[in-house]
Amino acid sequence: MSAIKHDWTREEIKEIYELPIMELVYRAATVHRKFHDPNTVQVSTLLSIKTGGCPEDCGYCPQAARYHTDVEGNDLMSVQQVKAQALRAKSSGSSRVCMGAAWRNVKDGPEFDQVLEMVRTINKLDMEVCCTLGMITEQQAKRLAEAGLYAYNHNLDTSEDYYKEVISTRAYQDRLDTIDNVRKTNVTVCSGGIIGMGESVDDRVGMLVALAHLDPQPESVPINALVAVEGTPMETNEPVSIWEMVRMVATTRIVMPNTQVRLSAGRTEMSAEGQAFCFLAGANSIFAGDKLLTTPNPDINEDMELFKSLGLNFQKPFVKAPQPTTVEAEQSELEPLGEKPKWTRPSHKIERNELARNKN
Repeated sequence: MSAIKHDWTREEIKEIYELPIMELVYRAATVHRKFHDPNTVQVSTLLSIKTGGCPEDCGYCPQAARYHTDVEGNDLMSVQQVKAQALRAKSSGSSRVCMGAAWRNVKDGPEFDQVLEMVRTINKLDMEVCCTLGMITEQQAKRLAEAGLYAYNHNLDTSEDYYKEVISTRAYQDRLDTIDNVRKTNVTVCSGGIIGMGESVDDRVGMLVALAHLDPQPESVPINALVAVEGTPMETNEPVSIWEMVRMVATTRIVMPNTQVRLSAGRTEMSAEGQAFCFLAGANSIFAGDKLLTTPNPDINEDMELFKSLGLNFQKPFVKAPQPTTVEAEQSELEPLGEKPKWTRPSHKIERNELARNKN
């Protein structure tokens, strides 16, 4: 198999992104068939285990406490609630459960211990377990790995240049440091971004450069289309076209051939034909369930009908990496360190974020 290229330049990736669409999709499909089964797609279920009340100011997110959205905050779910949801997801064809908590960063204590127990429980169901919990330290990453975590999600969101126009409560380097902490374990990395936030093509390219330069490259790259939610700073943003999604998926596939490209938020606005084009262009994973954390998502029955129409098969768990072993809490040799890492708090303000915050 060909060596993976890591030294992509902005110019090279932009040239790919701007190819005529048919040529771009043809090239991406060719790469896809070389590295993956084109008729197999992984179905993942995203579960919000703790909703709302986040202290961050991400301009796209309805879970930020400072914005006036209709999201109802919920405390951390119980282990039994999560297990029931995981079993339901498994029966519908999902091979991965992704658990998201609206935290800035993980803090040692009873809630993190509860999440670790959720990881153990789902791994024992022979499903891949992914978590997105905000920023984590190396020791916290090791504790998640010990519990049986398969993947950790921490999106770069956009380019480093445009990031400062989206979020002011953490720095881009914090994202990279968290990914680096995960890489010190056997947990795989899931990291991608969102298009439609007002960024330029150069920003989309910049994000792909940052991801492609990681060594190893992320095992999963979610491509999200912004879902503009009332009350957030980006509530009036125009939706991206299906061709922008296809271009982003195809370019990601060419630049990161081994990666699972995840067709994520925004699928409710895509036709079956549009999604099929994305699969042809190299997407080989979707999120199932009626919601992605707090935003709408196609019903699982619609997805099953789509898979049937396209002749797609469900990917089994642990195809890309072996199933982790689970160490029970009482047998753990890793102690919580009670760390208080100084994650960055940039001093700049984002005007549209401040306007949304102060809106009555």
